[in-house]
Amino acid sequence: MPKFKLLLHPSSDEAARVVDDAVKRGFLLLLVGLCRVDYKGRASSALGWGERLVLIKRDGSILVHRSWDAQPVNWQPPGSVLQTSTRGRNLILRSVRIKPKESLEVEFERIIFILVMDLVDEAEFAMYASEKDMQKAVIANPELIEEGLRPITKEKGVEPGFIDVYAMDRKGNIVVIELKRRTATGDDALQLTKYVEEVKKRSGGRGVRGILAAPSASKKALLLLEKHGLEFKTLTPQKCAELVKSSASKRITDFL
Repeated sequence: MPKFKLLLHPSSDEAARVVDDAVKRGFLLLLVGLCRVDYKGRASSALGWGERLVLIKRDGSILVHRSWDAQPVNWQPPGSVLQTSTRGRNLILRSVRIKPKESLEVEFERIIFILVMDLVDEAEFAMYASEKDMQKAVIANPELIEEGLRPITKEKGVEPGFIDVYAMDRKGNIVVIELKRRTATGDDALQLTKYVEEVKKRSGGRGVRGILAAPSASKKALLLLEKHGLEFKTLTPQKCAELVKSSASKRITDFL
């Protein structure tokens, strides 16, 4: 359970003491109140009085949010140094960044509340691949599906839609691959069936295989694949993300 402290309508002196202490301890701070904002640096900006939310994080970053828009209207990045002071009855928060030199000043005329939280978060962030990234990974690393596979094209248009990866196996069969980043469903299996049937009409008698690749498949999907002579391959977006990331890193290294 996170530790927290809530102050309602604190004075500027009390607010300054609480903010100073929280920043020293590496706590998360949330201030809501009537404030104005001035920024000086690579450009300059001024924001007049209004009721806003100011978030101060343990890494030194500070974000000023209005009551709309996902993005902050003003912010300073991690590594900035926060200074607190008072001006009459007002609280002044000044965030300074040395390189490049810039400063953000938030002046509170009235503070509705301050919330101080000691949050524990040690989880590692993992961003998994989209189906487009899975497609890139399979095109660059066809062995993810099977050895000897040779991709011919991606996003091949057929009457029912677009085939994710259009390839050829080592025996010369055409391989139609449908990729899903989540559990494949019966509808996905039927979609692949339609693609394969359409490709067979134009194959000139060449063998046509269909592969549905996903992290897992529902029972219905597996039954439909078996019924239509199609295949399922396990392919996780995590694995594809790792390959896409390592490929991007290699391109950057080669460029340098």
